[in-house]
Amino acid sequence: MPREWTKSSLAKTIDHTVFKAVATEQQIRELCAEARANGFAAVCVNPFWVPLCARELSSTRITVCAVVGYPLGANATSVKAEEARLAVKQGAGELDMVINLGAAKSGDWKTVEEDIRAVVKAAGTAPVKAILETCYLTDAEKVRACEAAIKAGAVYVKTSTGFGTGGASAEDVRLIRKTVGDRIRIKASGGLRSYHDAIKMLDAGADRLGSSSGVTIVSELPE
Repeated sequence: MPREWTKSSLAKTIDHTVFKAVATEQQIRELCAEARANGFAAVCVNPFWVPLCARELSSTRITVCAVVGYPLGANATSVKAEEARLAVKQGAGELDMVINLGAAKSGDWKTVEEDIRAVVKAAGTAPVKAILETCYLTDAEKVRACEAAIKAGAVYVKTSTGFGTGGASAEDVRLIRKTVGDRIRIKASGGLRSYHDAIKMLDAGADRLGSSSGVTIVSELPE
């Protein structure tokens, strides 16, 4: 049976995001203010903005989430690990990392797993979400990527960066949920702009949502 959502409970599933290359300090401050006003789970930002967000949200329970190896996933593993380590040191409480997509498409799942594991180790106690970028993967590859993420110690698998050729789909969320069961959580992101989009993903099995339209999503919730 579909869950009954309130504005508060729905907001707690949302990572409120700004990833634009030209995002300004004022826009990041506004992102944090919107997160405080709505009670979002986290703000998710490029690593440069982590210290500012940590200061802005220091008196709240809202998590600062930093992206790692974003948006292509093609950085050297050692670079991803150092990026993760620095982000946590500067105040990130969660990390969203892009898996090595080239290795995945090459069938080199050992490298995919080791890449994720290095970031998980560098992150310490901060949960890591492994971004699969599902638009580039076959269903069989999505399954293998999920298994690699679980073996490597990620806490979530995430569908998309929002920079690929497609974003989250209910079909992918259902496939991931069928694959992982309750072994790992799921974050749906990419193209979620409305309450309808959000509920579709949650009903399909997502635990967390990533969107730059978090305010719109919760404001559309029927009273």
